[in-house]
Amino acid sequence: MVAKQIVVVGGGISGLAAAHRLVELGLDKSRLTLIEASDRLGGTLQTQARDGFLLERGPDSFISEKPEARALATRLGLESRLIQTNEQFRRSFIVRNGRLRPVPEGFQLLAPSRVWPFVTTDIFSMAGKLRMAADLLLPRKTANGTQDESLASFVRRRLGQEALERMAQPMVGGIYTADPETLSLRATLPRFLDMERDHRSLILAMMRQGQKAGTSGARYSLFLSFDSGMEVLVNALASTIPHVRLKTQVHEIRKSNSAWTIRTDDESLEADAVCLAVPAYTAATLLQNVNAQLAAQLKAIKYASTATINFAYPRAAIKHPLDGFGFVVPFIEKRSLLACTFSNMKFSGRAPEDHVLLRAFAGGALQPEVFAAHDLETRIEADLRELLDIDRKPLFSTIAKWEQSMPQYEVGHLDRIARIETEVKALPGLALAGNAYRGAGIPDCIRSGETAAEEIVNCVIA
Repeated sequence: MVAKQIVVVGGGISGLAAAHRLVELGLDKSRLTLIEASDRLGGTLQTQARDGFLLERGPDSFISEKPEARALATRLGLESRLIQTNEQFRRSFIVRNGRLRPVPEGFQLLAPSRVWPFVTTDIFSMAGKLRMAADLLLPRKTANGTQDESLASFVRRRLGQEALERMAQPMVGGIYTADPETLSLRATLPRFLDMERDHRSLILAMMRQGQKAGTSGARYSLFLSFDSGMEVLVNALASTIPHVRLKTQVHEIRKSNSAWTIRTDDESLEADAVCLAVPAYTAATLLQNVNAQLAAQLKAIKYASTATINFAYPRAAIKHPLDGFGFVVPFIEKRSLLACTFSNMKFSGRAPEDHVLLRAFAGGALQPEVFAAHDLETRIEADLRELLDIDRKPLFSTIAKWEQSMPQYEVGHLDRIARIETEVKALPGLALAGNAYRGAGIPDCIRSGETAAEEIVNCVIA
């Protein structure tokens, strides 16, 4: 391979995956530099050990249905350190009228795949259930497959307003921290649009797929983590990249002929190719003088801010049985809390014996004022105290605030990404990676980084 200088800007999971993939593809390590503005690698993947508790300040797991994260872990020699969710607690709850109600068995985000659990649940009123059942009779939308649609529009059309407020918004909101009125279904949950196209009815589609697979319900067994937390993956990736510059801010990128110039706080680096694994708004600023149209498209991607708060308790302090992985809170419940994970029920090794670790979430597109509140921790603790019947203060709590961290996949998102990719193709040696483009989960970010690395190799080095 011809010696080339490659710079990766951004040391989150996408940038780490890109840099590691470049090494895997044969790039001389001495020719690779990774630049990160903060004082650590991993972005929102951050694990903290404290007093026998294992705290995840960002994501606590990844889904194995998308293969990239597990495949990367295997190549890094981490397969033996992967752990599954605890089998005995594989269910979750939704708050209604201040009480935790079990998600009906067979319910997957939007629609049921089993009749009796749906009929007997008290999450929905009888009128709401009848409206949802009308999905069995409603025709498919003629334009399905050719037009994007918001989550709210789709769920109202197929299942009704109560299904949106009581199930779809909190379940999907817990994943994307998004406003359902603007969230693109085609960019986030296209399988439901496909279900309508292929089966007409969502409920029929869910039932048929459940029968075909021989299973139903939320697929909690698909979630994996590492024995010592998600930062295991970060550390393994970092160990393969020798030239890392932390606390280094990139201010501008310029292109002249076939070379790229990356200007940092104290110097300018010359590179044959650059991968920007940073938020879209940061990439927009850096590329303003390279391609204004590309920068404008990147800047148009909106972001929301979220907070993760870990609370440690003795088990005796909580009267709720905690017999699940956690719960989500519908926006109409008017709480500060978005969701909560019972961390040591979901994964082993997260809390000492006779103790509990709760991992709460706040903020998002629907509640930016909660994220900004000076008393955020106090608000969340009060919600937990009431919902879980907690009778004392936590042993400790820690908060991680991730400002402008969650890209909002609004209606038309995939069209915007297509325009961005067209502009990038006209700039040989440039690649973009991150959660702003074609998936926000950890496997998506890894795929994004690895794809960017392969594009660089194919375009610049081959």
